[in-house]
Amino acid sequence: MYHGQTDLVKHVSHFNQRMTVYSKNEALMCKAFPSSLRLVVFRWFDGLSTGSIDSFKELTRTFESRFITCSKVPRSLDSLLSMSMREGETLKTYSNKYWEMFNKIAGDFNHVALRTFKVGLPAEHDLRKSLTKKPVRCVRRPMNSINKYKQVEEDQQQGK
Repeated sequence: MYHGQTDLVKHVSHFNQRMTVYSKNEALMCKAFPSSLRLVVFRWFDGLSTGSIDSFKELTRTFESRFITCSKVPRSLDSLLSMSMREGETLKTYSNKYWEMFNKIAGDFNHVALRTFKVGLPAEHDLRKSLTKKPVRCVRRPMNSINKYKQVEEDQQQGK
């Protein structure tokens, strides 16, 4: 349910996904859309002039122009490149922070993801050395190593 406080692009995308089967039926899409709106936003919808919307695309454009201030701007690759593990920070904290930021970046940057993750680790960190040994082509494989190092670190902290 959209209440005017969250990312409208995400809301429209989620609505489209739920309505995939009906995506060719513009009238149904327009009629079903208000059911995804909470009261304040529904009032806006209800205030639209009769006949002012000719298609679902036009409805979503009108919706987006009205609630544009709620949309989230994707982060740039620069925000990822500036991340590094701080002194005293755990691998788990750094890793979680890094991948959360990675998921906020618009575009396909999988090819630089592990390189920038690795560069953000201290030079003497065993995981950095491990990731440097073998060239990596996909993000999925080294994630197992990262998770193992995080687990070892957690086990060591619990043992103290």
